[in-house]
This record gives sequence, structure tokens and C-alpha cells, in this order.
Amino acid sequence: METYTMMRHFADSWGLLAMALFFVGVIFFTLRPGGKASADRAAHIPLKDED
Repeated sequence: METYTMMRHFADSWGLLAMALFFVGVIFFTLRPGGKASADRAAHIPLKDED
């Protein structure tokens, strides 16, 4: 089996599953309980005084 065909079969099956799970994980991480407070703290880091 040539390399392109083998990689194509992998991308069509397990690669698609891995990308879907990654997408669901990112959505869950973004919308998790308590995430807003840490995101707000991180958003204000550049605005802190360095003095």
C-alpha cells in the first residue's frame, strides 16, 4: 500500500475521530464552570502596572 493511500485511510477514520474529540475538548474547556474568572484574570495581565 502506498504512503498516500495509507495516510488517507488513517485521516478518514482515526484522524477524524481525534479531531472531533479535540474540538469537543476545546469547547468543554472554554465553557467549563469557573473558567470565566480565570479568563478575566488572564485578560487583565497586560494592563497591570509593572511598578
